[in-house]
This record gives sequence, C-alpha cells and structure tokens, in this order.
Amino acid sequence: MINLIKKGDEIQIIQTGQTGRIKSEIGSGGQGVVYRVDIGGSEMALKWYFPEYATRTQWEMLEKAIEIGAPNERFLWPLSLVKSNSTPGFGYIMALRPDRFKSPVDLIARYIDPTFRVLVKVCMLLSDSYLNLHSKGFCYRDINFGNIFFDPGSGEVLICDNDNVDIDNQGRGGIMGTPGFMAPEIERMESRPNSDTDRFSLAILMFWLLLVSHPLDGLRESKIIIKDRDAMQLLYGFEPVFIFDPKDTSNRPDPAWHPNALIYWPLYPQLIRDLFTKVFTIGLNNPKERVRESEWRSAMATLFDSIFYCRNCSSQNFYDVEKLRTINGKPGMCYSCQHELVLPFRIMLEQKDIVMLNADTALYHHHLDPSRKYDYEQKLAEVSRHPTNPDLWGLKNLTQEKWVATNPADGAMTDVPPGKSVPLVSGVKVHFGKSEGLIRG
Repeated sequence: MINLIKKGDEIQIIQTGQTGRIKSEIGSGGQGVVYRVDIGGSEMALKWYFPEYATRTQWEMLEKAIEIGAPNERFLWPLSLVKSNSTPGFGYIMALRPDRFKSPVDLIARYIDPTFRVLVKVCMLLSDSYLNLHSKGFCYRDINFGNIFFDPGSGEVLICDNDNVDIDNQGRGGIMGTPGFMAPEIERMESRPNSDTDRFSLAILMFWLLLVSHPLDGLRESKIIIKDRDAMQLLYGFEPVFIFDPKDTSNRPDPAWHPNALIYWPLYPQLIRDLFTKVFTIGLNNPKERVRESEWRSAMATLFDSIFYCRNCSSQNFYDVEKLRTINGKPGMCYSCQHELVLPFRIMLEQKDIVMLNADTALYHHHLDPSRKYDYEQKLAEVSRHPTNPDLWGLKNLTQEKWVATNPADGAMTDVPPGKSVPLVSGVKVHFGKSEGLIRG
C-alpha cells in the first residue's frame, strides 16, 4: 500500500516555516492525492505526490515556478513546497478551487448548459492566460479537459495542475500530454512539449468548448472498431485530417457519430472558422504556423462582442460581416427558431471593431483603450434604459472622465459626464478620450 499522509497529519510549509494540518481528501489523480488543509486558520489545497513522482526534478520545477510566481490570477499556482515529519515525500499548496467552477467534461456530458457568451469568454480568458504563461518563458505541457475549470454562469476561468509547467524547451519531467490533445509531432514522438505544442492543445480545447466535438474525429474515426492507443496515434499523429478541411473531404463529420460538429460549425463567423482551419490544416505539421494566443484572444473578444439576441426566442446569435455580404446585408435567420433576425444598435470602435449594443452589453478597458489589458473585470460603459421612458436606451459612462458626443444632424457636441448616458441614435459619434466610436442602428 502506498505510504501517504492522512487526515490529522501535520505538514511543514517550506517557504514560510508555518505548519498546517490535513483536514480531508478532495480527490486523486495519476501523480498524487489532493487534500484540504488548514494553515493558520485558512483552508488551502495540498497536492501530495505518489513516491514515483516525488523526484528531484519535480522539486526543482516547483521551486522555479514558486520563485517566478503565477502568470495571472487565473492559475491555481504552487505557493509553497510542503513536507511531513511522519511521511517521506513532498507536495505543494495552492488555493482551493470553489465548487462553482466546473470541468469541460460537465459540458460534454450536458450536466451544464452555458451560453455562447460564457463559452466564448472562457476561450478568450484561456488564450490570455496561456499568452501570459508563455511570455514568462514557460510551457504548460498538458492542456486538456482535466486541468481547466470555468464558472458556467460568469465564464470565469481557473487553471490547475500547474506543477507540470516547465521552462519552455527545457525538456524536463515525464509528462508528454494527454492523448487527443497532444500535437501530432508529440504523438509521433518527434518532439517534447513546448509552447508550439501548447498552442495546438489549446486549439483542441477551444474547439471542444465551442463545437462539443474533436476537430480530427470524423468518418475515419467512426470506422474504427477499437479506439486503442495505436488507432489514436494514427488519427492524431501520423494521418490527421481536419473534419472541415477545405481541400480534403475524406474525414467529414459522420452525422450519426458527430452531429454537434455539423450543427455548430456553420453558426460561427468566418473569422473563427478560418483560425481553426489554419491550426488544423497548415498547423498540423508546421508548428510555427499555428495561431498564436494573442490572435485567439483578439478573435474571441471580437466573437464575444458579436453576440446578439433573437427578438423572437432570445437565443444568442453571432453577427458576421461576411454573412451580411452574401445575403443582401441581412443578418439571416435565428439558428434556434428560424425567425428572421433583427440587428440591435451597435457601435464601431476605431473604425474596425463592432460591438452589439444589447440590453446587457458592457464595454471594458480593451474597448476604450487599445493599450490596456483584456479582461472583463471593470465595466467602463454599459447599455442602460432611460429612467422615465422605457423605449429609450443609452450608453452609460461608468468612467471617471467625461466623454464627448457629436450629433449627426448638426455636428453639435455634448459633454457626457460620469454617470450620464449617450442616447443610442444612429450616427452619433462618441469620443471616449483615447478612442472613438460610431453608433449605428
């Protein structure tokens, strides 16, 4: 029987010199067991390694990660190494994951049903997080369903299992990835994990989140009798074919096996489909041609802003400029109820970025100041209804600075101080300070 620490055991926190005590077991995985621990009256999570994983290399990887610190607040990052006087080995502590955060597995199994808005936000925050990680010189090595969690109500993201993070191209440790998420060159055992293979795994994960399908599972997979390791290496390593490859139709989704791919693929704007196509065609065997996290981040932020509601059934749909050009400037039919869609007011920022002004739309730092970070933490503007006339809507100034609105009829300029709103009238220009917007109806 494996000798592990148990409930009631005392632990020593290496970096701070504090002591703690094991309260209960949370769960176990391939490398060790995770416990709930009490440290000075605060509850934390402790991952304790099985003996075969409690190596000097793992200790050194953790030391480096703790020294550099988390790339951002979304990582449940190792905070300190931990030992025990009663049990050989070691582990590390991290913050606890709140129960409201769920796994993508819950999405695949239909235990949760998040909106498009939530799923797109999750993809944007994941792209931003892995960009932050890679910019620190790290690679994650094993992006998959098991190490990301999200709040199905808000789209907030947490990334766990960060003990496998290593210096990019360092090649230490035994973790190569998870079958079905590994890049083809790893499946073929031609490479070790690095930032380029991370980008492939990230694209797989986002494809699953948005289309509830695997991008390489099509007709060829449905013909396999036993999907064993050899079959997976063939599908994902030696002979991968994107299910929507524009030049190779041999692996299209099987309607009986992969209905989700056929349903969801046409719903997304051409921008998103083009990026996925690039990753899973050119990027299959050319790692440097894979879509970078910054490009995904920008695309997902644009996709988030393109969401608008069907007036008949309230389903979320996507505004697609390319689609407008092909159907006489009309947004088409609602994917859910098949009623004709009607566009809401929208604002064009800096002559390029279009944001749908729904009743629940807000603008953030990356909308009004291109130099600021991408996040959805602080609202700088929000669509609001007039307090006495429910038929009138405006864009409310939530900043501490005044805006200036220009009337399209006579060119008259009006100050919009904090707390006041710009009426949603087609043609009104709004100067936000560091950027401008044009409202369209």
